[in-house]
Amino acid sequence: MAYTTIDDSELYFQCKVYSGSSSDVTVTFDGTNDMQPDLVWLKKTSASGDPLLYDAVRGVNKRLQPSGADAEVDRSGNDDELKAFNSDGWTLGTFNSNVTGSGATCISWNWKANGTGSSNTDGTINTAATSANTTAGFSIVSYTGNASSNQTVGHGLGAVPHWILSKNRDNSSSNYNDWMVYHHKNATANDKKLKLNETDAASSTNEWGDTDPTSTVYSVHTSGDGATNDGTDKIVSYVWTSIKGFSKFGKYEGNNNADGPYVFTGFRPAFVLIKRRGGANGWFLSDTKRVGFNGVATNSATVGNPELSPNLARYEAEGNTNWVDIYSNGFKPRITGNDTNGASETYLYMAFAYQPMVNSDGIHSNAR
Repeated sequence: MAYTTIDDSELYFQCKVYSGSSSDVTVTFDGTNDMQPDLVWLKKTSASGDPLLYDAVRGVNKRLQPSGADAEVDRSGNDDELKAFNSDGWTLGTFNSNVTGSGATCISWNWKANGTGSSNTDGTINTAATSANTTAGFSIVSYTGNASSNQTVGHGLGAVPHWILSKNRDNSSSNYNDWMVYHHKNATANDKKLKLNETDAASSTNEWGDTDPTSTVYSVHTSGDGATNDGTDKIVSYVWTSIKGFSKFGKYEGNNNADGPYVFTGFRPAFVLIKRRGGANGWFLSDTKRVGFNGVATNSATVGNPELSPNLARYEAEGNTNWVDIYSNGFKPRITGNDTNGASETYLYMAFAYQPMVNSDGIHSNAR
């Protein structure tokens, strides 16, 4: 049985579909308990538009763009982007048509850390702020690089990180601009990198130093694409560790069959992001908010949990067959081909719960 310490996942993670507008949009989350988000990832689904990312540590109106190499854009003086992290949602201004606009349908993925955070001195680089939620296994880390080799940064989780996403906020040159991904199931993980803004296969690098993360710190380095410790640039990292019954960062092997491999998570996923490790394939996401049911055949297509690339400008691929079925305790790819289910190919994933399979008191949750 998969027990959990989190019975109500909506206290720590929320998916929310919202409608764009020509005026400010205020989103209130679902569920009976409030969640003030600290990381908000927005994506238009009805038309092309770059995804945007905001967090409480960097502050309101400061956007990063996962689809590209751009440095952080600060619109604080205009107060017209994501302008408030509310007690149970957020408020978005009208400036950026990528994630709003009259008639647009959009989605947000939202995580709870610990507010604006405080300095962490566990590593060789002291952080400007580390906002850590040990219950949810998530922290936001902001620090300034020092251009030295094999440095460490404190993450505050008290557990070994399983997924790290880092971005240089200041530098948009071709050598230092990429979104670096660490995944603990990547082969020799500290020596392998993925890029959220690219389709590249995992490649050897010492972007993550020469040691694996520990329960207090993770390693950063100056070489490679420089996103983890370049010069005196400001860098932000989003750090997760698996929490039983709530989140999982794992891998599976594809079988190139429409009856794909069953991937056990121990909870009903609300969000699954998948990347092929060994090839130049994109990042594919399924969630349970945009459609909310598994694939069914129609006269012209198969519809259900349609794919979305949260790191690209392209819009939702309704009817596309790159989908997964969601179950009470895991998920199953339902396609053939290398995107998410190539024969003998290894796929890395991150998943967050809609609800646990078994509550903390040992009682089965009702499948919904």
